[in-house]
Amino acid sequence: MSISKILLYYQFAPLSDPRAIMLWQRDLCESLGLRGRILVSEHGINGTIGGDLDACKKYIKKTKQYPAFHSMEFKWSEGGAEDFPKLSVKVRDEIVAFGAPGELKVDEHGVMGGGVHLKPEEVNELVEKRGDEVIFFDGRNAMEAEIGKFKNAVVPDVTTTHDFIAELESGKYDWMKDKPVVSYCTGGIRCEILSALMKNRGFEEVYQIDGGIVRYGEKFGNKGLWEGSLYVFDKRMHMEFGDGTDDADYVQLGHCVHCGSPTNVFRNCINEDTCRKQVLICDSCWEKTETKHCGRPDCAEVALKMATA
Repeated sequence: MSISKILLYYQFAPLSDPRAIMLWQRDLCESLGLRGRILVSEHGINGTIGGDLDACKKYIKKTKQYPAFHSMEFKWSEGGAEDFPKLSVKVRDEIVAFGAPGELKVDEHGVMGGGVHLKPEEVNELVEKRGDEVIFFDGRNAMEAEIGKFKNAVVPDVTTTHDFIAELESGKYDWMKDKPVVSYCTGGIRCEILSALMKNRGFEEVYQIDGGIVRYGEKFGNKGLWEGSLYVFDKRMHMEFGDGTDDADYVQLGHCVHCGSPTNVFRNCINEDTCRKQVLICDSCWEKTETKHCGRPDCAEVALKMATA
């Protein structure tokens, strides 16, 4: 019986010919039967792919032979090729779409001017030393924080990464500019950029977690400063640390948009014509057509019509 895995990785490095890298990566993944998403830009590479364990190992070996990717770290996660509909390898202006390709500067060491990297244990040490002075700043979309976040974290009102610059420049977070701010995201890549954007806008003491939430959760499970589940961008939709939701230390944060019951399951609104929103809906409400919607009045009306048709 073959074993399958998912790989998460990124590397910031100057790439003179992103298209050539894209073609090479596409051919490599196809030859190994891997599926997932890879973005390449002049700033580096960002990928999440899945497949047979041996194929993943071969992919790592081949990819690290390229000088710019020699030091790239790979995170392993449960899953496989079946968690992705296809293989997608594309060239983009940014490997994370903050809408600031001209502001981002990278060299052979990575992002220039970003936050100080902290290992998971150093995050806890900072909190032990500085206490309530430390601010956790969520570098993900607000929706992701509905099922999991760091304790007492500040969650910006953003729908996509494109919203962050306007949010940072709104003045809402000026009170944080002289405090120790720990930015965090799923695997660390969004905070590589976000921390630099924050420092460019006057935030004085900015940190980021090495390997993001994934590394922190692997280290401390549900016994650290993280609470709840982690939203992931594949068929799984979410993952848990430690012993999962059965863990005595697990904290349930998500609740159904309709009845308020605990849940960490995001589902697509039934109104597919005009709404693509994902919301938390429990199994009980999902069984009823009239509650298979995001809560918006027009979507509720569509669901009711479908239920009574």
